[in-house]
Amino acid sequence: MADVADHGAGADTESQWWRRLARAFVSTDSYGLVLLLVIVTYVVSVSVDEARAASIVLVVQLATVWLTLRTSEARPIVRRIADIVLVLAAVVTILSFFVHQQGTQLGGIFAVSCLLYLIAPFSIVRHLMIRREIDIQALLGAVSAYLLIGMFFAFAYKAAGEFGSVPFFGSAGHGSLSQDLFFSFVTMTTVGYGNLVPAANPGQTLAVAEALLGQLFLVVAVGKIISGLQPRRSNGSGR
Repeated sequence: MADVADHGAGADTESQWWRRLARAFVSTDSYGLVLLLVIVTYVVSVSVDEARAASIVLVVQLATVWLTLRTSEARPIVRRIADIVLVLAAVVTILSFFVHQQGTQLGGIFAVSCLLYLIAPFSIVRHLMIRREIDIQALLGAVSAYLLIGMFFAFAYKAAGEFGSVPFFGSAGHGSLSQDLFFSFVTMTTVGYGNLVPAANPGQTLAVAEALLGQLFLVVAVGKIISGLQPRRSNGSGR
């Protein structure tokens, strides 16, 4: 009977954990919704081919970064800086609907995207350090920050390609936004397929920085959070 009771208590704890996870993806104060918006941004970025679609991506980014700063309880000075960047992004978005010019104009859009994705992960990491509580929100926040870092480098590659005098991927050409995102996450996870390679700096330096940062963040931050979740779940199931 004791074994049956323990099994029932463990199943109930597991059920509560899954319910908390489900609620996290619909709550406006949860990193689950932030994670969903990051995924939506990625899907939109790889699904559209026209250059003007960069403005559509920026619209999704505005919502993502705004929600990220709200959820992570960013400092007032960070919010003020973010407000300036968000206003700039909105202006660029509006202008891009009416004016399209290859090179500097598109490069400006992707540079703004870099700034947006540079602010967001730092705000999440700071918030997680302040909370000092390892739970499902910490896990979702760490995964969101990890993906935002990958998105930052992808748009950094795209901006470098637009401003650069030579094709970013050399003989493979400048590359589409979809290819830059693919290359970014392949580099961050150190898979290294080798089908896309930056032809020169600053692309090569950015790729090295992303590989190092991605692995350190995955091992130190995400790994620590996952290991911290395990004892709590096992203790709950043993009641």
